Amino acid sequence: MRYLPQTAEEIQKMCEAVGVRRPEDLFEVIPEALRLKEGLKLPPPLSEVDLLRQLKALGRENETADSRLSFLGGGAYHHYIPVAVSAITSRGEFMTSYTPYQPEISQGTLQAIFEFQTMVASLLGMDVANAGNYDGASALAEAALMALRLTDPRRRKVLLAQSIHPDYRQVVKTYLGNVDCEIVEVPFRADGRVDEAALKNLLNEEVALCCVQSPNAFGVVEDLAPLAAELHGNGALLVGCFSEAISLGLLQPMGRAGADIVAGEGASFGNFLNFGGPYLGLFAAKREFVRQLPGRLVGETVDAEGKRGFVLVLSTREQHIRREKATSNICTNQALCALAAAVYLSLLGPQGLKKVARMNYSHAHYLREALLKVPGVERAFSAPHFNEFVLKLNTPVAAVLRRLRERGILGGIDIQSWAPGLDRSLLVCATEMNSKAQMDEYIRAMREVL
Repeated sequence: MRYLPQTAEEIQKMCEAVGVRRPEDLFEVIPEALRLKEGLKLPPPLSEVDLLRQLKALGRENETADSRLSFLGGGAYHHYIPVAVSAITSRGEFMTSYTPYQPEISQGTLQAIFEFQTMVASLLGMDVANAGNYDGASALAEAALMALRLTDPRRRKVLLAQSIHPDYRQVVKTYLGNVDCEIVEVPFRADGRVDEAALKNLLNEEVALCCVQSPNAFGVVEDLAPLAAELHGNGALLVGCFSEAISLGLLQPMGRAGADIVAGEGASFGNFLNFGGPYLGLFAAKREFVRQLPGRLVGETVDAEGKRGFVLVLSTREQHIRREKATSNICTNQALCALAAAVYLSLLGPQGLKKVARMNYSHAHYLREALLKVPGVERAFSAPHFNEFVLKLNTPVAAVLRRLRERGILGGIDIQSWAPGLDRSLLVCATEMNSKAQMDEYIRAMREVL
């Protein structure tokens, strides 16, 4: 079967309509030396049966969280997703919908986004949440930009906790690369938390904001309240972030701990790993900051007949208003991923989410305590952690991970490049998907490879 959308006759009619003899004439502007002179060197075509057979064979070569014992975390977490999530998100009215610019024909999509926003605002302890960002890293970068807009223009210094995931830090630096500001990283203490003394020494009238992740890149839970007090006392804002949304079911909402803006990754809510995405950025802030909120926002209203309805409100992106006045260049939102998150949270409910979070917490603590009894394994950080933790090994981590992989175990992440002082450091994660038998197998394997 040849996948050609037009017939030769149709192509000829189109050429005549635009004033050329043949499609190749459209490429005359491309230098002759750069044009393809012959067909692509592709293998011969396959029948549908043979094609499916080959694709399945290739798929079996992938290592997944289901085909191996996985203890990977670091921003991408393996969680159970109820089958109802896919059943609902696969419905045609959701699967094919795009931006709901016309509310009169988009009430279903708009209400789904509105419910999503309501859930996110509640979980983060904030007044208002947007319709979603690309991912947690870009959401954090947008939060930093928003905080710069909200503070005194003379404050151009951005503090970035070194305990934030390195990918998130890099995205923030990229976003702010052409912005008139200075980024300064705040070190972490020996227990894995932000160095509060170092933060105090950095605070002055030039600091606009500080970004802090909790649980941070090491899985450590930060104590945000004293950090918020220090920042607010200096006239700066606290931007809280996270990469593991399941922690929101157990930890105090960042808004209640004093954060002014909260941004993070929501993929753990009903979205599959999918070899790296798509992800879902969560973003929320205080009500007084709503005019600077990036992205889309769905609001509730009534129509001419007094019936409840939903519309896009306070549009701030460059397609809606003059570019120089836009607060964000987000050109779409992750509506399908947000729908999956809303369905997931609706199915679990507050108590269900808390139960899943407790399972993550207890599994990680069981695994950590057992691994610390293995000769050659030491604790890296003493502060409380959620569902992942860092171990210090007496052997290069890469060699240990290779031996574990030979045993069918994805044993964690080598994080020595994430920040100074992390040589021979292994980040290990345990979720509700890791049974006691699997964790015990990992513990036995660790004893064998060290």
